[in-house]
Amino acid sequence: MTDCLFCKIIAGDIPSNNVYEDEQLYVFKDIDPKAQVHILVIPKIHIASLDDVTTEHQDLVATMMLKLPELARLQGLSDGFRTIINTGPGGGQEVGHLHMHILGGEDLPGFK
Repeated sequence: MTDCLFCKIIAGDIPSNNVYEDEQLYVFKDIDPKAQVHILVIPKIHIASLDDVTTEHQDLVATMMLKLPELARLQGLSDGFRTIINTGPGGGQEVGHLHMHILGGEDLPGFK
């Protein structure tokens, strides 16, 4: 997907503040953080949104979910964290590539 911002970040065409990477995932700091800690966990394969996940992706999604607590601890979030998956424009998704937000720390906003 040459038009996908996150695919370009994974490819190294756009710089990012990488915090973790393996063969399946790329994790980096959000450029517009909503909390003291705000990182994005993205799969290296392009999946447009949670609506596009199929049984073919179940191992990848499980890997992402299982990695979240470790990634949160690596960011110093030992007291808890928030995970968000925005899906589609109506759900607040701004980049058309599946991603999970990990947020935490002192500036974590509440829901109202």
